[in-house]
Amino acid sequence: MDKVLAVQHLSVLDLLDPSEVNKRASILPPSRDEFENVLLTDASIAATQPLITSMQVKEILKFKKTFPRKLKAETEGDRSDWQRFVLIKVDAKEAMSMYPRLMPGTTLLIDRHYNSLKPYRKSEFNMYAVLKNDTCAVRYVEVAGSHLILRPHNQSSPIEVIVMGNGKTAAEYLVGRVCYVGLEA
Repeated sequence: MDKVLAVQHLSVLDLLDPSEVNKRASILPPSRDEFENVLLTDASIAATQPLITSMQVKEILKFKKTFPRKLKAETEGDRSDWQRFVLIKVDAKEAMSMYPRLMPGTTLLIDRHYNSLKPYRKSEFNMYAVLKNDTCAVRYVEVAGSHLILRPHNQSSPIEVIVMGNGKTAAEYLVGRVCYVGLEA
C-alpha cells in the first residue's frame, strides 16, 4: 500500500475526509482546569485561515472558560469549520486609527463566529477585525450599497472604503468581532 501511495504521490491523510481530520486534530493542549487555551497568531493568519496550525502559533494564552462560553455568536454563512477564538496583536498603524481604544501591541481576542453587523449591545458600535489586503484592519464597520465603510475611532485617521466583490456580502469580509482588548502595562 505504501508503494501505491508513493506512486500516486499521496499520503494516508489524502484518503481521509479533510473535515474529519480537522475535527480530530488539535494543536491546543487539553485544558483540565478552569482556563481555556486561545492561540495568538499573525493578523494575516487570523483573517484568512479557518484553522490555525502549530507553525502559525506565536503563543498560547489562557482565559477563564466562563468568559468565552458566555459570548454569543452571530454567524452569517458557514463558519462551523473555523476555530472560533483567536488572538492577534495590533500593529502601530492599526492601533493609531483606533486610538485611544487601542495602543500599539494591544492584544485582541477575535470571535470569528460573530461576523454579523448586528450590534452586540444596543446603542454600541462593534469593533471588528476586517479582511483587508489579506490581513486584519481593526475598525467600526458600516455598509453603503456594495461598499464597506471602515470607520476609525481616532478622528484624525482617514475613513477607508472597501468595494465588495460581486455576490459577496459584508459577512465575508468580517473576520470577527473584537470581544476583548488586552493592554499590557
